[in-house]
Amino acid sequence: MNRFASTSRALLVASLLLTACGGGGGGGGPPVATGPIGRVTTLAGSTSPDGIGRSARFRSPHGVVRDGPYLYVADAGNQTIRRVEIATAAVTTIAGATGQAGSADGTGSAARFSSPHDLASDGTSLYVTDCGNQTIRRVALATGQVTTLAGGAGVAGSADGTGVAARFNGPSGILRVGGNLYVTDYGSHTIRRVEIATGAVTTLAGLAGTAGSADGVGAVARFNSPYGLASDGTNLFVTDFGNYTIRAVALATGTVSTLAGWAGSPGGTDGIGSAARFSGSLGIFHDAGVLYVADMYGDTIRAIHVATAAVSTLAGSSSVNGTADGVGAAARFWSPRGVAGDGTNLFVVDTGTGLVRAIEIATAAVTTLAGGGWSSDGLGAAARFRSPQGVALDRAGNAYVADTDSHTIRKVTPRGEVTTVAGAEGQWGHADGTGAAARFYYPSGIAVDGSGNLYVGDTSNQVIRKITPAAEVSTLAGTAGMEGFADGPGGTALFNTPFGVAVDGTGNVYVADANNHLIRKITPGGAVSTLAGAAGISGSADGSGAAARFNSPCGVAVDAAGVVYVAESGNGVIRRITPAGVVSTLAGTAGIWGDVDGTGAAARFNTPSGVAVDAAGVVYVADSDNNMIRAVSQAGEVTTLAGVSGTSGAADGTGTAARFAYPTGVAISGSRLLVADSDNGLIRSIE
Repeated sequence: MNRFASTSRALLVASLLLTACGGGGGGGGPPVATGPIGRVTTLAGSTSPDGIGRSARFRSPHGVVRDGPYLYVADAGNQTIRRVEIATAAVTTIAGATGQAGSADGTGSAARFSSPHDLASDGTSLYVTDCGNQTIRRVALATGQVTTLAGGAGVAGSADGTGVAARFNGPSGILRVGGNLYVTDYGSHTIRRVEIATGAVTTLAGLAGTAGSADGVGAVARFNSPYGLASDGTNLFVTDFGNYTIRAVALATGTVSTLAGWAGSPGGTDGIGSAARFSGSLGIFHDAGVLYVADMYGDTIRAIHVATAAVSTLAGSSSVNGTADGVGAAARFWSPRGVAGDGTNLFVVDTGTGLVRAIEIATAAVTTLAGGGWSSDGLGAAARFRSPQGVALDRAGNAYVADTDSHTIRKVTPRGEVTTVAGAEGQWGHADGTGAAARFYYPSGIAVDGSGNLYVGDTSNQVIRKITPAAEVSTLAGTAGMEGFADGPGGTALFNTPFGVAVDGTGNVYVADANNHLIRKITPGGAVSTLAGAAGISGSADGSGAAARFNSPCGVAVDAAGVVYVAESGNGVIRRITPAGVVSTLAGTAGIWGDVDGTGAAARFNTPSGVAVDAAGVVYVADSDNNMIRAVSQAGEVTTLAGVSGTSGAADGTGTAARFAYPTGVAISGSRLLVADSDNGLIRSIE
């Protein structure tokens, strides 16, 4: 339920961590007479990702396959299957509905997928590993009709059988060889075979539920989270992700051998066979005796000559990520995941940036074919955001957004015109400066004071930043790159993943210091103190100051009387802190998750991330994993303002007709509530 870190790589950890917590607005808004009634509209951003070249948008694309003049992409984050015309770079969605996860057969946008991972083609149909649904799906290319070939939707397992009787556990890579599909069953550590004509599933190699690294025949062999598949017609080639090796499986006998890499020893070294090292390889493609491997954690594309097992790096530089086009080592990738080819070019999907890249094999020249990668300014639906987490409103009704994954701070006018205030899209780091010269690193929370100054929880930099109305960025407190706990002035203070921020009428800034499990206070001069909680000690206890306990507080807001409200993600509750530091629980019960409206401890939340409070004392909550916006009275009475529990989407409408996808930040001004709808990349308005 709490989406805290689930992968070992630092950048991906940070990205996933930030989806667990959102920023709340605070300060700057005029008094209210009545709150919003629940009518949701989209102010800025768009979930329509189709377009030509860089105007198209992908969200965590995973797999790619070439079929004639087209590339087909499993766009996992958008829950769709996309088509890219190679000659024109025109991108269209052929199946699934953007941002709407589920499992439904149907035609085109009526179908639903859940994290589709990889694709195979026979010229008539696409075959999809629908990883989140534990199924293998078929998409008719002529009509977009989607059917389920094998597996039981939402039921994980490792059983062989026919059609819905079969079970998969994280099906990931897929490849067609003749009349069969071969599937890497990531969670079962096996290689499976699916007969296309009948849907009959058998296990070719590996032992279900037993991870390891052992060569041998069939069930004697061991894999550790196998992912990608390629073939030369005689053998399958498997990226054995958890072992950092490339394996070969004889199609006729199921005999497994290790071609390159050394089990349990990651790295980026070129060499022959076991002397080579890989850093977490996923996609793989075979052409004319050469395997091309997307070495995701190494940010490189590697080449393996099958006859000699000689490994070299075709493009990119080991563990140096980015988006630069160029030749060979001058090019940059960011978590390349899928790879396909046509004999002349390779096509690579960059999961970290949402780009589709092309590599000319003969020269190793890398160009970007499609995908905008990050974000773009514009009016209303023409603008793009990348996982906006925090939102704040000033007195004039302008919204300020911490656009987390693009590492920028954006401004949205009341009419929906979006501009970038500070930072440069896709360029992370820590640099004070003006406007585009400044650098942020996964900023999350944001607040605005009555003079128009912005305060930013610059989460992965471990600092709190200040931005003046002239876009001059400075570091208010903390030391960039140093996590820890210390109270004190300015750069002597330390934070550990600061998320939500709020500012009161006298210029004091309040910080939800998530991994320290604290609420911190910063004076206008930058002096940091701890308002409540004990550093590094998680729990759930009401009390005064250091006697109180929090578990991953994420959102924070402050009212005119100096009372602080906290969205406590790890405990699933809303807390209240007096100016003297006395903590009480306003609504929810710690550690008990749900979506129940009710009063006080009877109410239930599911990873509340953002919080805002209006002048009448009503508290608004971005209840992230419930995909809902909730309202809490001063008596602790919780009602649902908009959205439906467990149902994600991007629909505008009133109350339960509206849909959100992991909303994180909320801000209130007058009768208008703004929401950072993170997974949709939208800024929503509720009135």
